[in-house]
Amino acid sequence: MIAAVPDRGLCVAAALCGAAGVAFSAVATHSGGGPIATGASFLLMHAPALLAVGLLGASKPLRLAAWLLFVGVALFATDLIVRHYGAERLFPMAAPTGGTLMILGWLAIGVTSLLPRRA
Repeated sequence: MIAAVPDRGLCVAAALCGAAGVAFSAVATHSGGGPIATGASFLLMHAPALLAVGLLGASKPLRLAAWLLFVGVALFATDLIVRHYGAERLFPMAAPTGGTLMILGWLAIGVTSLLPRRA
């Protein structure tokens, strides 16, 4: 049996989500919450999922689903955080696009769990 090799990129992505989530939670606490608190919450709630997939050394479809999840949460949270700091938005429809990618990422994770495992 071949040992699973962790996906370092997903582990780094998880660490960035976790660190940013903690930092922006602190900002939200001192600035009254709002969109930045939502962005921070989404970063924090997705970091463990990304870390788990990264540490599993999972199949290629599962890793791709996790990357889709990461891109989604990064877009969503970044758009909310940019708005908090007074900018108009990251780009038109950034948050909804990120949210849609997160939904698709979670669905893809579910679908990959139904795929047959290779020996």
